[in-house]
Amino acid sequence: QVQLVESGGGLVQPGGSLRLSCAASGRTFSPWGMGWFRQAPGKEREIAAGITWSGTTTYYADSVLGRFTISRDNAKNTVYLQMNSLKPDDTAIYYCAARPARGTSWRRENEFDTWGQGTQVTVSS
Repeated sequence: QVQLVESGGGLVQPGGSLRLSCAASGRTFSPWGMGWFRQAPGKEREIAAGITWSGTTTYYADSVLGRFTISRDNAKNTVYLQMNSLKPDDTAIYYCAARPARGTSWRRENEFDTWGQGTQVTVSS
């Protein structure tokens, strides 16, 4: 059984930066891709960014494009989300998730089969 553990969340001022990490542990880990989702208070969970395990393809939601960067370190079984120029609207619980196959859309949560417990990101002055 693979477990995903997020870290790196916290409180940051608008315009600041944070880097989230998602470490996988357990049996051999080789997903097709990984995603970072987020859920703001009172809103549905949405994808922020995704990356294939090979690193050749990335996906970004329009709301984070140009500000967030997703990357992975296969040797460490870890995926990162570098978040710059943070805004109050980025406040949410951030979850990482693994998808076993290409599927049809990065936005479809049901195409991800393993989820972390989430880490809180709060952007406030």
